[in-house]
Amino acid sequence: MADLWLILERLTNLLRAEQRAGNSDEALQPVHLSSLLFLSRANRYSNTPGGVTEYLGATKGTVSQSLQVLERKGLITREDDEKDRRTAHLELTTEGRLLLKQRWPSARIREAVAGLSESQQQRLQDSLRDFLVANQRAHGSRSFDVCHTCSLFERLGQGQFRCGLTAEPLARAETEKICREHEPAA
Repeated sequence: MADLWLILERLTNLLRAEQRAGNSDEALQPVHLSSLLFLSRANRYSNTPGGVTEYLGATKGTVSQSLQVLERKGLITREDDEKDRRTAHLELTTEGRLLLKQRWPSARIREAVAGLSESQQQRLQDSLRDFLVANQRAHGSRSFDVCHTCSLFERLGQGQFRCGLTAEPLARAETEKICREHEPAA
C-alpha cells in the first residue's frame, strides 16, 4: 500500500510543478488555475468566493487575494447577487476561458492519457472517482459534483428541472454544472 501513497504524492507534485511552469508567463500560481477551473464548472449556487474557498480547501485570505489577481488580469468578473447584496457571483471572462482552454489539462497530461487505452482510461477514472468519494466521506467534505447526479435534483418533465433544496427551476445547462450543495444520490 505504501506504493499507492508514493504514486499519489508524486503525481500531485508533478501536476503542481507543471501548472507553475505552464503559467509562468502570466505570473499565475496553481491556485489561480484551480480557481478558474472550478469557476468554469460551478453553478449559480457555487460560483462565489465562499464556493471557491470551500472547493479548494484554502483559507479565505488566500482565495480573496487569488480572486483579486484574477480580476485585475481580466480573467474573471464579479457581480453582486440580485437577491443578496452580501454575495458576489464570479464568472470567467472570454480571456479567462481562453487561458483555461490553453492551460488545462496540460499538453503533458493529455499526452500521457492518450497513451492509455480507452479501457485503461475508464478504469483509472473510475478508480480515482471512487478514491475521491471515499476521501470526501472520510473527511466529511462536500462532494461538489454535477447537479443532475444530486439526490435533490428533480426532473419535472420534458426539459424541465428544479433544485429540491431551493425549489428554483434549473436550465438544462445548469444541470451539467457542479454544485457545492450537492448531496450524492443513494
